Amino acid sequence: MKIEYPITFLYYRDLDEVVPFYRDVLGLPLRVDQGWAKIYGVGEGACVGLVDETRGSMNVVEDKGVLLTLVVDDVDAWHAYMVEQGVKILRPPKFSEELGVYCFFAEDPGGYRLEIQRFMDAPPGG
Repeated sequence: MKIEYPITFLYYRDLDEVVPFYRDVLGLPLRVDQGWAKIYGVGEGACVGLVDETRGSMNVVEDKGVLLTLVVDDVDAWHAYMVEQGVKILRPPKFSEELGVYCFFAEDPGGYRLEIQRFMDAPPGG
C-alpha cells in the first residue's frame, strides 16, 4: 500500500479565467482533464487541481487559506517573466535569512497566492 502522489485542489468561480494561467503562464502539463476539474503536474510527483466550484465538493473561500509554493531554479527570471505576463505581483523578490529562501509572492487570476522560491544560504550576488 502506497501513496502515489498528492493533488492539492483549488476551487474557482470561473475556471476558464484561471486555466490559461496554469497552462500557459506557468506552463504546467495537463495530467487529467475532467472538464470541470483539471489536474496539472507540478514538478516531480505532485499535482494541482483546478475545480469549478459549482461541480466540486467545496465552495470558493474569499480569504484563501492556501499558499501554492513553487521551488524554481531562477527566482529573478520567473519574477521578470511574470511581470511581463501581467501577473499580479504581491511582493518583489526578497531574501529571508531566517528561512534561507529567496522568493516573491504573486496572485493567480482567482485570488490564490503563489510563492516562487529557491532555497539559498545567502542572498543572490551576496
